[in-house]
Amino acid sequence: MVYVTRKVHFNAAHRLINPNKSDEWNEKTYGKCNYPNWHGHNYVLEVTVCGMPDKDTGYVIDLGVLKNILKERILDKCDHRNLNLDVDFLKGVIPSTENLVIHFYEQIKDEIQKHASEGSFLYAVKLYETERNFAEYRADKI
Repeated sequence: MVYVTRKVHFNAAHRLINPNKSDEWNEKTYGKCNYPNWHGHNYVLEVTVCGMPDKDTGYVIDLGVLKNILKERILDKCDHRNLNLDVDFLKGVIPSTENLVIHFYEQIKDEIQKHASEGSFLYAVKLYETERNFAEYRADKI
C-alpha cells in the first residue's frame, strides 16, 4: 500500500465546555481551554489516503484534488472561525482535538472516495493543536 498525505493549516478559536455540566466541572475538567472568551490555536491538519496507484495516472489520489477537497470541506468552514459557533458540521460538538478529527474525517471521506484510485480510501486524519498535542483518527479497514 502507498500512503499519500497532504498537510494544511488553519487558525481557529474554540472553547471546551460541556453544557450539561456545572461551571465548576467545566473549569476543573478543561482549565484554560474553558476560558469564557474563547482561545485559539494554529492548527495543522494532515490527511492520509491509502491505496495502490492508478495504472493510468500513477496516483493514489491527485494531490491537487485532495487540496481542493480540504479547502472546500474543512478550511473554508473552519479557518479564522469560532469552532463552537460558526461551523455547521460542529454544532453541538465539544471541539476537542479528538472530536475534531472524527468530524473532519466524516466531512471528507465520501469526496475522497470519489476521487481516489480504485480500492483506495481515506486512511487517517491527524490534527495538531500544538506542536506537542495532536489526535489521529484512522479508518478501521486496512
